Amino acid sequence: MTSAGAASVECTLTPPPADSALAVTPGPVGLLDEESRAWLQDLRAQGPAHLAAVGRLHELLLRAARFEVARRRPGLAHLRGDELGEIALEAADDALMSVLARLDDFRGASRFTTWVYKFALLEAAVKLRKRAWQGREIPIELETWDLFPSTGLDPAQAAEQSELLVALQEGIAALTPHQRRILVALAVNGVPIDVLAERLNTNRGALYKTLHDARRKLRNHLTERGLALADEEER
Repeated sequence: MTSAGAASVECTLTPPPADSALAVTPGPVGLLDEESRAWLQDLRAQGPAHLAAVGRLHELLLRAARFEVARRRPGLAHLRGDELGEIALEAADDALMSVLARLDDFRGASRFTTWVYKFALLEAAVKLRKRAWQGREIPIELETWDLFPSTGLDPAQAAEQSELLVALQEGIAALTPHQRRILVALAVNGVPIDVLAERLNTNRGALYKTLHDARRKLRNHLTERGLALADEEER
C-alpha cells in the first residue's frame, strides 16, 4: 500500500521517542570545562559549599522552568498566572532532585548548565501536559474512522482507501483490550503518554512496550492482507 493516506497512518502510529532531551553522549570526564568541574565539585561537597551550590542550581532550574512555561503560555489560557508559577516551581524542584541523582551521568558532552537546563524544560513540559488534561476524560475508544482525507480521490484511490480502513478496523479489533486502549489513546486520540501513564498507574516504558506490540500486531494483520504499510524507519 503506497497511498499518502497509508503513510499518514503509519506516522500516526509511530510512538514518540524516549526522553532524548536527557540523553548524554559519553565523553572524557577529564576534558570538562572549568565551570562544569566547579559545579560538580561543589555539588558533591559537604556543608555550606554543597548547600550554596544546590541553591544556585535550583535558581538556574527555576529560570529554565519559567522560560518553558512562558513559551507555552499562549496555549494555556485556562491557567492563571499563580498556577503557572506553581507549575514552574514544581518543575524546578523535581528537576533538582533528578539532577542530583544523576550527577554521575554527566560526561561533558555539553556544559553542565546546558545539561541541567534540559531537566527543567522536560519537567515543565510534562507538568503542563498533565495540567492541561486535569479533570478531562481520557478517550480510549475510537470515535471516528475519518483518518484519511477523502476529497480529491479518484475512484481507484477511494476504493484503495476504503479497503485499508476496513483492514485497520479488523486489525484493531483483533488486539487485546489493553493493547487497543493504549493504541487508540496514544496514537489516535493524542493523549500525552505522561498523562496516560499517570491515569493508568503505570510508567512510560510499559506503555511504549504495549504500543510497540500493538503496532507490530496491526502491521502483521495488514501484511497478511497485502496491505503492508512501509516501516517509518525504512523510509
